[in-house]
Amino acid sequence: MTADITVAVVAKECLPGKVKTRLTPALTPEGAARVAAASLADTLATVRALPAARRVLFFDGTVLPEGADGFDVIHQTTGGLDERLGALFDAVDGPTLLVGMDTPQCSAADVAPVFEDPSRDAWFGPAEDGGFWSLYLREPNGAHLRGVPMSQDDTGAVQLARLTDAGLDVGVLGVLLDVDTVPDAERVAALVPDSRFAGALRAETVGSPR
Repeated sequence: MTADITVAVVAKECLPGKVKTRLTPALTPEGAARVAAASLADTLATVRALPAARRVLFFDGTVLPEGADGFDVIHQTTGGLDERLGALFDAVDGPTLLVGMDTPQCSAADVAPVFEDPSRDAWFGPAEDGGFWSLYLREPNGAHLRGVPMSQDDTGAVQLARLTDAGLDVGVLGVLLDVDTVPDAERVAALVPDSRFAGALRAETVGSPR
């Protein structure tokens, strides 16, 4: 049964030297880009299988990734990440679930609570590094994100407080690990060994010095 929910994937074009730079020098910039592309492909596949009414790729780049068919493309604006995410939540209508491209282990089960209870004001998915991997707003409003300091170890705490301080009833999803470093990548690959991500990581690290 399809739910009246838009699922948006925030992503950027997987260009060498522009994505997953913390995977280098263990991986080459080209290898890191291939791993990032595989992570995005897994995420798009998961979102495609969700019972959503609309799927959006919130994209920073020119060449769309493989697997983007069926997604409406909204190009990211300029400004900090908080401003760009704020612009997304102002651009969409109706209940919207945001997921990132850095958690290829994300499954339908991880976001199932959203689809089971979409009438809740918000759902928040915390990340191990202190950020967040997912955010659902029943009534999208970019003001809930603008001004939140991004890419810090307290980003998630500040964002969650912003939601609760606004009087929203917030449900909390499970904690997931963002892929930032090689140890992160290895941990995530072990969780989903049959994924595109895990295959790409194996291809890039086989024979590499440890």
